[in-house]
Amino acid sequence: MQVEIKSLAGNTNVEKITLADDVFAVPYSEGLVHQVIVSYMAAARAGTKSNKGRSEVRGGGKKPWRQKGTGRARAGTSSSPIWRGGGVTFASTPRSFEKKVNRKMYRGAVRCILSEQIRKGTLVIVDDLKLESHKTKDFQVVLNTLQVNDALFVTDALSDNLYYASRNIPKVWAIDFLSVNPYDLFTAKKLVVTSEVMKKIEEWLS
Repeated sequence: MQVEIKSLAGNTNVEKITLADDVFAVPYSEGLVHQVIVSYMAAARAGTKSNKGRSEVRGGGKKPWRQKGTGRARAGTSSSPIWRGGGVTFASTPRSFEKKVNRKMYRGAVRCILSEQIRKGTLVIVDDLKLESHKTKDFQVVLNTLQVNDALFVTDALSDNLYYASRNIPKVWAIDFLSVNPYDLFTAKKLVVTSEVMKKIEEWLS
């Protein structure tokens, strides 16, 4: 498969890059992509929520008052969940939301997502993403050149200029190659990747 590389100098096709079909032309598997993305999002949950049950709150050892004759409802402990300051009925405990996904499934899902982006024409390969300044207006020129306004930019190493120039633009964000993940790739309306990163992704997924 051959894909054109765009130049930021004027949106002209400077050359073509050959991509492996077994990485960037695989059939789309909705079930696999769904499973991997759910696993990725679940792993991001902290799982640190915690409440005290009736056995963990302070007090509750002595019967508050005698069983009969007081005119009040009978009570055996002050740690009862119906009491203010008592324990929580179904107390939350720290837990892990991790869902097991092996390496083969993870890489397979990334292949599916990238292949679908290429088929839809939403993946743009550029020769470079180096910026000479950190000003947002200068990066806006790049967006206008590529004709995108909602995109994920992936570069080999995220420079300070690219980070500062892109962070104030809505629906536009930039990451480096090591931060590539299925969720960002799937949710990106447009994916702008440098040719150097495409070579690394191909090597990673081959």
